[in-house]
Amino acid sequence: MEWNIELTHTAPKGIRDQLAYNAVKGVRVLFDFATGWNGEITTNKVMNRTIYLETIAAVPGMVAAIVRHFKSLRTFQRDGGMMQMFLDEANNERMHLLTFVRMKDPNFLFRLAVIGGQVGFGSAFLLSYIISPKFCHRFVGYVEEEACSTYTKIIHAIETAEEGTDLGAWRTQLAPRIARSYWHLGENGTVLDLMYAVRADEAEHRDVNHLCSSMEDGMQNPVSNTEKELNTMLLKYVHDIMDRTDSDIEEKYKPKAA
Repeated sequence: MEWNIELTHTAPKGIRDQLAYNAVKGVRVLFDFATGWNGEITTNKVMNRTIYLETIAAVPGMVAAIVRHFKSLRTFQRDGGMMQMFLDEANNERMHLLTFVRMKDPNFLFRLAVIGGQVGFGSAFLLSYIISPKFCHRFVGYVEEEACSTYTKIIHAIETAEEGTDLGAWRTQLAPRIARSYWHLGENGTVLDLMYAVRADEAEHRDVNHLCSSMEDGMQNPVSNTEKELNTMLLKYVHDIMDRTDSDIEEKYKPKAA
């Protein structure tokens, strides 16, 4: 997996993009204040910020998939592989969350804030997506730009932290088992490796959502070829059938003893 990314920015074009950009900047100010993100990076601040961020970040992909699913049902038309892509995005963000809560268990007030955020942001995003999917994908693209910037600062803080500090310990502390398995970090994968992996995910979501904001209805999934994937699956199935020996077939269909 390629963990080195570029901190890119897509300049707003038109009123819709500018509204999305300004909305993200406004939300960023409020979020920084709520999480105490004032320049000093500590392990506690990192956990509070990333856990809450991922509870929100997993919403847009699921909303996009649900809205597109119902549209497909109404119009009796395929979605061009877009729905599955957004489901994968939502699940990926959910895995970020499930990893971070292995490192810190949120308290009761934090959990209440998560519920409030889901109700508020989830409802607003659902309504916005019904009205303008392009606005929402541009909005998410800018959110992911901010996420890439945040994780880059976290990575830098870990790499430059002094020995013996909590941040410095993340250079050698093992990442949670769920993370080592999901991102294939290996048995010795560290929290620092985890942060690199999560940042790479956010960069992919950034690029995909910016691209989707420029797509027209009916266009195919830009990051995967569903027809090619289906053909690959069918070819594997045929090869498996052809590789079976006569004894395998006889064993499978041999009458069972009474």
